[in-house]
Amino acid sequence: MQPNEPANELIAPGEVWLVGAGPGDPDLLTRKAEKLIAAAEVVFTDALVGPGVLALIPDHAEQVSVGKRSGRHSKDQRTIDQLLVEAALAGRRVVRLKGGDPAMFARAAEEIAALQAVGVRVRICPGITAASAAAASAGISLSLRGVAARVQFITAHSRRGQALDLDWTALADPACTLAVYMGRDAAPELSRQLMAAGLPGATPVLITCDASLPQEQRLRTRLDLLPIVVRGFAGDRPTLILIGEAIAAADHAIAAQAMEPMRGQTAAAVLGGGA
Repeated sequence: MQPNEPANELIAPGEVWLVGAGPGDPDLLTRKAEKLIAAAEVVFTDALVGPGVLALIPDHAEQVSVGKRSGRHSKDQRTIDQLLVEAALAGRRVVRLKGGDPAMFARAAEEIAALQAVGVRVRICPGITAASAAAASAGISLSLRGVAARVQFITAHSRRGQALDLDWTALADPACTLAVYMGRDAAPELSRQLMAAGLPGATPVLITCDASLPQEQRLRTRLDLLPIVVRGFAGDRPTLILIGEAIAAADHAIAAQAMEPMRGQTAAAVLGGGA
């Protein structure tokens, strides 16, 4: 955008932008995301969009909450699709604000398909995903030469009462870092299935709640203790779980940060293991 170009020219009337709101900290928004939010006439927001990001929505824009949280769905996906279509066909400048990155477990494909089916132009502005934010807060790298040559991203969300339909053999790769989104309730199955597929119970795990927000908390544990730890630590907070040997590199970073004032509280513990 040129210095004298009106902000609303970023979004054409009747156009929809899927905008990544990042993990919650407004300072982690891209510059483009902030400009798009300022240009919108209506903003549809997810439940996991941070309060600091919501505060950037201009007063002139209509804000519509369509957030979905486990067990507390305010809108089903079909309804959300229809609301986006209606706003776009009415000629409004539309931003669909999604926590994290729109392309990472955000059901962007359904919304894109619904909008394109009626001839609405859809564009995407990427955002920082929670796994990247969690790794950055802990001072670790998701990949690590000689330790973790691959990173796998999965969602542990499934229909209530149904087992996770995942390739456990592929996920239980000791030379990989596994980032698990929405894994809080599925922690017992994650632990059981990964160990059954061959991943050692002593495999390091890092649990991060409210990544990037002032109330962020982190806890270091191990795979065989994951179900117990999550139950007592995470509560009902948004939780990201990192599993793999690269996570052990967080030990020194966590110990050092525990000696300094922090925005959020860091909890470092290896339950049932050695130093």
